[in-house]
Amino acid sequence: MEPISTVHIQSIKQLHQLLQLPKPTHPLVSLIQFEHFPKIAIEQRTRLITDFYQITLKTECPCRLQYGQSMFDFDEGVISCFGPKQVSFLEKDFRFATAGWQLSVHPDFLRNFPLGSKIKSYGYFDYAVNEALILSEEEQQAVEAIFLQLRKESMRPIDNFSQEVWITNIELLLTYCNRYYNRQFITRKAVNSELLVKVEQVLNNYFAAPHPDLGLPTAQYVADSLHLSSKYLSDCLKQLTGSTTQQLIHERLIEQAKEKLLTTTLSVSEIAYALGFEYPQSFSKLFKAKTQQTPLQFRADYN
Repeated sequence: MEPISTVHIQSIKQLHQLLQLPKPTHPLVSLIQFEHFPKIAIEQRTRLITDFYQITLKTECPCRLQYGQSMFDFDEGVISCFGPKQVSFLEKDFRFATAGWQLSVHPDFLRNFPLGSKIKSYGYFDYAVNEALILSEEEQQAVEAIFLQLRKESMRPIDNFSQEVWITNIELLLTYCNRYYNRQFITRKAVNSELLVKVEQVLNNYFAAPHPDLGLPTAQYVADSLHLSSKYLSDCLKQLTGSTTQQLIHERLIEQAKEKLLTTTLSVSEIAYALGFEYPQSFSKLFKAKTQQTPLQFRADYN
């Protein structure tokens, strides 16, 4: 097996040291242009972990990006967001973008501000690298305007308003990311419809060959089967169908349960175990929540 090295960056200062850049003007926040990155050769597959948030905008890159099942050249801006402790892998042939921005924000910088809690609700920090945000020209201009404003702020002496200005602009940037991701889900509806078919196929295969020893199918199981992050898949399905991955799984479980209740003489407990429930009570509770009937009431109504 190919060896993997691990790089764990715990502070903004350490990040600048690794990139051979001057010491950051603030210990908890940093804005770097990719044009200023040194040439770094990745000599072996590397596991990268950072202890802070990162939002990157790549406008030029010597490589192509796989997004879902499609490949994109960097003719358009691409945003990627990483949360603290998120693991990324850099392959040996990886090359950094040659133009764009990298914003790094330590969670402590946001502490005591509402954004410190709100940022945890932005699901795109849990998306995989290949689930990046592809910007239109107009969107890229709006995002770059914020980065330029932050660069101006980084060049000013720190005063009593510095942190508030930084956080106000960061929050605006994240709001734009939310808006643009929502737009991307809508404009990629045809591709996402294919994704829904694949989700259905994964569940069909799961129930066609019961795995009572594995328990119930989970959102993570479905996402892993499609090589997507669980959060991205759920957000995509929510935009497309109004239901999350977990809700779609529950709907399929109820369909399977109804079929077994009407076409077999299996007991409620036997059906529960066959579907992967550990406890029959859990099955009955879910069934009633979804149908307003107990399994036995449903069976009696149709017999």
